[in-house]
Amino acid sequence: MVKSFQGVRVVEPKKTAAPILVQDHMSTNLVTFYPEDSIDHVLDLLTKRKISGAPVVDHDGNLIGIISEVDCLKEIIKGKYSNTPSFPGSVSEHMSTNVITMSPDLSLFDAAQQFLDMKIRRFPVMKDGKLLGQLSLSDVIRAFPKLKDTTW
Repeated sequence: MVKSFQGVRVVEPKKTAAPILVQDHMSTNLVTFYPEDSIDHVLDLLTKRKISGAPVVDHDGNLIGIISEVDCLKEIIKGKYSNTPSFPGSVSEHMSTNVITMSPDLSLFDAAQQFLDMKIRRFPVMKDGKLLGQLSLSDVIRAFPKLKDTTW
């Protein structure tokens, strides 16, 4: 944009849109589990909260794994063979410990690419070793229709 100020032409830089970041679309009110929690407890909370997985933390709040519905299937199948209606197995027996995380400062577009490349449904969001939130594939999908009227 060109403006005139006391006869001097001033060219203002184009305004660029603020970056669209993971931190603006991640969930921060997280359900978390402890390694000693039972799979019964996990299934109950996942069902009640309508989520498909959650971070596993130690008693100091450090991320140590992630548990998903797919992980819980292992205990369900085990219950089928032992003919038990409850699933007493623990989170520590079934959780994934090789957890890939994201930075809150990552572009939502780069995050979307990671979902495609890695075929993972959720990423814990970490900064300086601290769990800040979680970004799920659903969070990304919900974000983009809201952004259709903005400049990327």
